[in-house]
Amino acid sequence: MVAEVTVAEVMAELTALEDPKIRAVNARHGDDHGVNLSALRALAKRLKTQQELARRLWETGDAAARLLALLICRPKAFERDELDAMVREAGSPKVHDWLVNYVVKKSPHAEELRPAWLADPDPAVASAGWALTTERVAKKPAGLDLSGLLDVIEAEMKGAPDRLQWAMNHCLAQIGIEHPGHRARAVEIGERLEVLKDYPVSPGCTSPYAPVWIDEMVRRRHDA
Repeated sequence: MVAEVTVAEVMAELTALEDPKIRAVNARHGDDHGVNLSALRALAKRLKTQQELARRLWETGDAAARLLALLICRPKAFERDELDAMVREAGSPKVHDWLVNYVVKKSPHAEELRPAWLADPDPAVASAGWALTTERVAKKPAGLDLSGLLDVIEAEMKGAPDRLQWAMNHCLAQIGIEHPGHRARAVEIGERLEVLKDYPVSPGCTSPYAPVWIDEMVRRRHDA
């Protein structure tokens, strides 16, 4: 009963934070909530870590509640099958992104889930597998078949759905940035496929187009 009351109180607070203008902006990116993320983080800071409350908020299916749940949960407390179910029902891009980056990457089950998700026919689930693979490319590349990953990217990225394409492109760029021996091929693949070549970029930001992204990050490290 206490947990139910707490969930109800939190949902009421999230409703009070709802802003129609923010919802309209988020809707253009596929995210169905209207809560300012700074306000959401402030609420999470006040609630602190509460795993059971996080689970209950996730169960509501509400996007803002799920984002809050991901901020107050204990990432290592989720079971493998629980994370698998969560990534399949995440829905909006922001919830999916936070789930993978804030929770799954910190889970002891991440490496077990990574290859299973990579091979999943659901492009959203597969994109989570690519995100975990990109993390390994950067931090723990030992044992990865980088040439094999480039083969898959070369064959499949151009025609992949947006979210999956973005994740594969990130992995392509990360391979080129982190691994000089594969850099020329990563750049060549990016130049030939031209994925995200015309993506609009704000002043001062780096293009997600892999050849430009790779060149810029390598240059920064060289100049540092």
